Parts: sequence; structure tokens; C-alpha cells
Amino acid sequence: MDMSRVSTCTYPLREREIDYALEVCAEAGFKKADVWGRAPHFSEDQSLCDWPALKQISADLGIAVANLGTYPGNFFIAATENERQAEMGKMKAAIEGAAYFGARSIRVMPGHGEDPAIVDEVTSYFIEAAAYAAERGVYLGMENHAGSIAGNPEVVLRLCQNVNSPHFGVLYEPCNLHHGGVDYKAALDVFGDWVTHCHIKDGVIRDGQFSKTHLGDGDVDFVWVVENMEAAGYEGDYALEYEVADIEPCETGMKKWYDRFAEAFN
Repeated sequence: MDMSRVSTCTYPLREREIDYALEVCAEAGFKKADVWGRAPHFSEDQSLCDWPALKQISADLGIAVANLGTYPGNFFIAATENERQAEMGKMKAAIEGAAYFGARSIRVMPGHGEDPAIVDEVTSYFIEAAAYAAERGVYLGMENHAGSIAGNPEVVLRLCQNVNSPHFGVLYEPCNLHHGGVDYKAALDVFGDWVTHCHIKDGVIRDGQFSKTHLGDGDVDFVWVVENMEAAGYEGDYALEYEVADIEPCETGMKKWYDRFAEAFN
């Protein structure tokens, strides 16, 4: 595995300023970061985020922005067209942010809620967003998550097919799927042609309860995930999403994840 394709998420350091968060990521060995898409790490609203300053911090630390964990798309199912167009403005601003930082992708939200009817409501907006993203070389990915249609492989496949753009698809999140009771391996068979980004973390379900674990200590076979993604021709990044700061602080735990991931493919 080319470790230049492996990033880590700043989300677990969201209470700290972005310079500190990126420094922790860089000290762990990462050359790329999946930057949380809200202040104080990033915002598509430049009054809340100094884009040039963030770009300089990234350059100084030698850690590139690989993905923006933004949230546009939630209000594509808003009650009025004015609200939906305002959401499109946020979407385009997030895409412009990715282009500015040289990020390959951004996270998007397919409305909110699990009603399959949402697909028909949001399709036209994502067709427009995907075309805009394609012009700027940016990919859009819906993160597999409970509470979203993206947690349902068959439904999210239908939206991908409706939009029908290589720049729009799924942010594959095996652990979130496992947490939600979905077979993450079978899910990849369903929407594997549409994966634009990937998050890697781990966890266990015991006695019906889900708990997060250190990478490699849980139920998620991350080696299987990578090998099958690579076999399918995936060319994007793998973001290690360290969400176990309650087990071990990011300052020491992130390096353990980097090393464990690297060793698994040595």
C-alpha cells in the first residue's frame, strides 16, 4: 500500500484549532488529512475560515488536505426552492474550497432521513452539483451512516445511478455500516462502482451493543476492504478515522493506527 494515499481525519480534534490538529496528524506520520468541514477546522463560509491561512498551515506542516468533511446537501429537501438553492450555494462553495486546497473530494449529505423517496427529491440537485464538481476535478461522496439514505446500499445505488456521474458517489464507511447492522462486504458488492472516498475505523458488536475499538481490534477487516477496493480499481484515498480518544489520546493513538495500517500491507 502506498502510504501517500492514506490520510487521517481531524474530526476527533475538532475542539482544537486546525493548526494543532494538523500538527498532531503530521507528527503521527500522515502526509494527508481529511479535514473536518466545520469551524474551527474549515467552513465554506470564508468569514468563518481563513482559507489562505489554512493553506499556509498545511504547506508549513507538509500535510495536504485530501478531503473536506463538509455537510452540504442536507437542505436539498427543504420546504422551499429558495432554501434548496441556498444549499446549492453552500455545495458549490465547498467544491470551490476543495479545488482551492487541492483536495480530491468532499463529503456531501443526501438530504436527511432514511425515506427512499428522498432520492427523487435530491436527484436533480446532485446532477447539477456533480457537473460543477467535475469541472473542478472534485469528487462528491455520501457517507454511509444511520439516519441517512446512504446507510441503505440499494437506495444509495439508485441515487448514484440517477445522477450518473463519476464525480458523485459513496463515501464507503464499513464500520458505520457494521454499526447499523448492514453487511459491509455485501454493501461494497452493491455500490462498489460508485465509491469516491473511504473511511477506515473499527468496532465490535457484542450482546447487541456497538463499541469502537483501536484499528485491528474489532470486527472490521480493513485489509479485506483495501484489497477489494484496489481490485475494483479504486484510485482514491483511505482516511483513518481515529474516533477512540476516550481509549487513547490522538497524540499517541494516531501513530499506532498509521503504523498498524502500514504494517498490514508490508
